[in-house]
Amino acid sequence: MQNISPEVAEVHWLLDMFQTVDVGLVVLTADYKIQVWNGFMENHSGLTPRQVRDRYLFDLFSEIDEDWLRRKCDPVILLKNRAFTIWEQRPFIFKFRNYRPITGVADYMYQNSTIFPITDLRGVVTHLCMIIYDVTDVATSRLELESMNGQLRQLSKTDFLTELNNRGTWEEALQNEFKRLKRSGHQGTLLMCDIDHFKRINDNYGHAAGDVVIRQVAQAVKKNLRETDVAGRYGGEEFAVLLVDTSADQALYFAERLRKTVEGLSMEFNQQLLKATVSVGIAEYKADMLEHRQWIEAADKALYTSKAEGRNRVTVADK
Repeated sequence: MQNISPEVAEVHWLLDMFQTVDVGLVVLTADYKIQVWNGFMENHSGLTPRQVRDRYLFDLFSEIDEDWLRRKCDPVILLKNRAFTIWEQRPFIFKFRNYRPITGVADYMYQNSTIFPITDLRGVVTHLCMIIYDVTDVATSRLELESMNGQLRQLSKTDFLTELNNRGTWEEALQNEFKRLKRSGHQGTLLMCDIDHFKRINDNYGHAAGDVVIRQVAQAVKKNLRETDVAGRYGGEEFAVLLVDTSADQALYFAERLRKTVEGLSMEFNQQLLKATVSVGIAEYKADMLEHRQWIEAADKALYTSKAEGRNRVTVADK
């Protein structure tokens, strides 16, 4: 049996490791022509080392942003420093399909990379080496966690039944608007809305029917909102709407439109049609109000007037 020298064996081991290591290894000339292409790159690109050798990187992979990559690599050549890219800034350098079953939710492989210089015996940088790391598992886990956290944050601000702002979120918005109005002197109007005879609906048809009515009224509120308005579920069957840069007279049109919309609803529950009306109170911001609670109290007082005068009507405070 022929003896193999330790030097030859070491080279063989290095070549074998180079081909089988689970990272991409690419060596480029200083003018970005591919010289070395390992097994990882071949497997994910479908291109053999023979097919890519001496090819201009940006001709072969048009998805690479040439200006961006050159800005990363040029300092490596000039300063002989390493450079790094991370998936958070740019998902990938090479647009490889993701075939890993664990992270099948990602269409493409997320990548980090290290780029370092290769010098000759005189210390002159002649080549660049790029190491490509597949970080799809880490990236997708992070993105899923961020998505879940975003959903939880949204849920913490939203009333589950109506999908409007919950009371805490809505009142925080009202406080911020109150402070803004104190500084600017602009107009703003608060609208409080309550479903009439709601207890009768619960008593006659059950709480599930009451939930149907609350959801439908909430939809009517949302349907009539402008982008700048802020609506929330203030209590069980009570809603609040902050109308930004709006006078009481302008708010009256909104309130009447809402009242008529609800009055015209026919809500079905267990093959029965349910009808409902709302009473509304309107209060415009006044400069002599010291805190936002006074604003709410003024709108509430107008709401109770609507209730006392027969319901299904709109009352403007101080009128």
